[in-house]
Amino acid sequence: MIKKFFDWLKQPLGLIAVGIVFLAVFSAAAYGIYTTQQAPEQPVPGFPHKTHISFGIQCLYCHPGASKGPAAGLPSQAKCWACHNQIVKTRDSALLAPLKDAVLSGQSLEWVPVAIVPDFVQFNHRAHIAAGRNCEECHGDMTQQLVAQNPQVMNMGWCLNCHVEAAGEDQAKLVKLADCGTCHY
Repeated sequence: MIKKFFDWLKQPLGLIAVGIVFLAVFSAAAYGIYTTQQAPEQPVPGFPHKTHISFGIQCLYCHPGASKGPAAGLPSQAKCWACHNQIVKTRDSALLAPLKDAVLSGQSLEWVPVAIVPDFVQFNHRAHIAAGRNCEECHGDMTQQLVAQNPQVMNMGWCLNCHVEAAGEDQAKLVKLADCGTCHY
């Protein structure tokens, strides 16, 4: 029976079937990768990083956790509302209605993380900030984004290229930065 199946696969119709199955599997994998790289829907749509940055607000003001540990964190709703409540133009903005409603009702906005690393990767913002890296190097120019999104596919090859580049000619640094245990522990 198995021999008949393989003989059938060698026939033109069998080869077409194999091609169709291959295309279906490849398409499903490509779609899966594509969907993981799309920006998720957020409770406040189209957050204007450009506006906040133009006022001179630094990344670490809203994301203070980045200088202290693995997660960059988000500002508290009270921190956002403390400014926006003072600005008449934004206080009654339809864009900020979810924030205003959440603050007044005492409920939390559920922000969806954008840059997520797999569970087997131990990423720490603090080490990168201590090494002198700027947020834009990984997250791109936020003044050009209304919805936070990854400007590139964040994968092991991309990170490893940066680590090798950062080590330069220093072999001891290269060994440390390219060691598997640096990120996988």
